[in-house]
Amino acid sequence: MAEFSIDRFVDRYAARTSGMSASEVRALFAVASRPEVISFAGGMPFVDGVPREEVATVAAEVLREHGATALQYGAGQGQLALRERLTMLMATEGLGADPDDVVVTTGAQQALDLLGKIFIDPGDTIAVEAPTYVGALGAFGAYQPRYLHVEVDQDGMLVEHLEEALFRGERPKFVYTVPNFGNPSGVTMTLDRRQRLVALCREIGIPIVEDNPYGLLRFDGDPLPCLKTLDPDNVIYLGTVSKTFSPGVRVGWALGEPSVAQRLMLAKEAADLCGSNLTMLMTERWFADDARWRGVLAGLVDTYRARRIAMAEAIAEHFPADAACTDPHGGFYLWVTLPPWFDTKAMLAAAVERRVAYVPGTAFYADGRGANQMRLAFCLPTEDRIREGIARLGALLADEEHLYRSIHG
Repeated sequence: MAEFSIDRFVDRYAARTSGMSASEVRALFAVASRPEVISFAGGMPFVDGVPREEVATVAAEVLREHGATALQYGAGQGQLALRERLTMLMATEGLGADPDDVVVTTGAQQALDLLGKIFIDPGDTIAVEAPTYVGALGAFGAYQPRYLHVEVDQDGMLVEHLEEALFRGERPKFVYTVPNFGNPSGVTMTLDRRQRLVALCREIGIPIVEDNPYGLLRFDGDPLPCLKTLDPDNVIYLGTVSKTFSPGVRVGWALGEPSVAQRLMLAKEAADLCGSNLTMLMTERWFADDARWRGVLAGLVDTYRARRIAMAEAIAEHFPADAACTDPHGGFYLWVTLPPWFDTKAMLAAAVERRVAYVPGTAFYADGRGANQMRLAFCLPTEDRIREGIARLGALLADEEHLYRSIHG
C-alpha cells in the first residue's frame, strides 16, 4: 500500500478508526518472510504437511461434480453440507451441534469481527484474558470497547479475578477466552476453572465467546470438555480449519443459539454477502474422508510436538536462568516472561539484525503492559532452525543483560 505524507480525508473518517492500528504481527510478516530470518513471529501452520496432490484431487472432484455451484454465489450462512460436516468435526471434541446454529465465516477472524458488530457499543466493557489474542483486540477494537483484563497462569484464566471484578460491579458484554493452548500464552484452562467460569457467567447472565482454533492439536494429556459442552446455551463457540487443514481456504465458523446465529448471518451478509462456495465445498470434501484428514492431522501434531520440544530445550540452554516460559501441551506458541528490565519491543530491531524475529508481549494487551514478555511460535521453523534462532535470541538477551548491569551495577 502506498504511503502518503498528507491524509486528505483526516476530518472525514469515523471516530472509531482512531483506535485502529496495524497489528504488530502483520508488520513483522514482511521482515519474517525473508529466508535469512528465522521467524518465531507469525502463527503460520506447517502447510507442507498437507499433501498438495490430495488437495488438488479434492479441488478437481468439487469442480467436476459441483462446478456450477462452486463458482456461483452462495447462502450467507454457508453451504449446508459443510455445516453438517463441521458438526461432525466438533463432535470429535465431544461437542454436539445443530447445523442450523452454525454460521460459516471467512476464517474465525471474521467471526470475531461479526461478534463485535452485534454485541459491542462504544464504551462497552468486554473481558479478555491477559495476555489475549492480538487479532481479537484488533477485531473488537474497531467497535470501541473498554477492556477488562483477566490474568492467566499455567492453568489458564484466573476465574477468581473475573469474579472479583464482577463483585466490584463490572458487567462485561461478554467474556472472550482461548481455553485450549491459548494464543499467545500456550496454556490450557483446567477443568475446574472451566466449570467455575461457565457457572459464574451463567449466574450473572454474561455470554462467553470460546475461541478454539487449536483444540485438536494436542501433544499430550487428555482432552478437556469445551466450554460450549459445559453450557450449550450461554457459550458462543468459534472454530476454524486453518490449523487442521489450510488457512488458505479461509473457512471458520461460529456456533451459537438460534438468535445469535441469526444476527451473525445478517451481519455476515452485510459484510461480504457470502463465503466462497468453492473453498467451502473443498473443505467439506476434505473432511469427508475420515482416514485422510485424521492421518494428516496426526502428522501435523507429531511435527508440532517435536518443534515444541526443540524450542523448550533450546530456551533452557540459551535464555537467562530467571526467564520463565509456559509449558504448552498443544497448539503453536510458547510465552516467555523475562526479568523486568528487558524491553522486547525495543529489542526487536536488534533481533531482526541478528536474523531472528518474535512478537513483543505488548501486542497482546490493550493497556500497554507486557514489555518484558514475548510470544514465540514453534509451528513453522524446522527443529534445526528453532535451535539456531533461539541461540541467536539468547545471545541478544545476554548482551542486553550485560548492558543493563554495566549501567545499573
